[in-house]
Amino acid sequence: MDIGMRGKPFTRYRKEVLEGVSGSVLEIGAGTGLNFEHYPEAVELVTTVDPNPGMSAKARKRSSYHNIKTDSHQITAEKLPFKDDTFDFVVSTWTLCSIPDIESALSEVCRVLKPGGRFHYVEHGRAPDVGVAKWQRRLTPIQKVIADGCHLDRPMYELVEASGLRHISSNEHYVPKTPKIAGYFYIGVAEKPYILPYSDHEPSYGRTES
Repeated sequence: MDIGMRGKPFTRYRKEVLEGVSGSVLEIGAGTGLNFEHYPEAVELVTTVDPNPGMSAKARKRSSYHNIKTDSHQITAEKLPFKDDTFDFVVSTWTLCSIPDIESALSEVCRVLKPGGRFHYVEHGRAPDVGVAKWQRRLTPIQKVIADGCHLDRPMYELVEASGLRHISSNEHYVPKTPKIAGYFYIGVAEKPYILPYSDHEPSYGRTES
């Protein structure tokens, strides 16, 4: 995973997702810490959660190398041990596909964000083309076995919105030179409103596909 996720396309998306992040940050599914070198200087502390002990060990070494102050927790994201309204930002890069109970995890993301705090993410998920989506559904049971629980067919935009977060920017597209079943990317920023749930009169934010 560490080698496979280092490529130039991944680096470009990491930089894009982490742009503007500052203050106290929670990163779910931090893996081996490949995001650490791309965090802006305005970040004060990165709290990480990841259930994989091998990846967590690599992440600790990488945080020291890049001089990033981290607080590491070897846990899953479905039940976070943090108080409500704790973090300025939450970050997720190619993590939501593999969390068993994604609804609970995203609900926790919303809970621990401060009002006005933002969730920055890049994920792959369900494609808009019927034929591609059909194959994603068919292959997901196999993908879960060979790729540590990864789902190919999760509708990421809708799942994020269902958690109580509201998108302020979103982009979806196929990644060039990547198989379509795994190459439909969602890149978004979603904000926790000051009052939950949303009223019927709040403006809705559109998403773009390219």
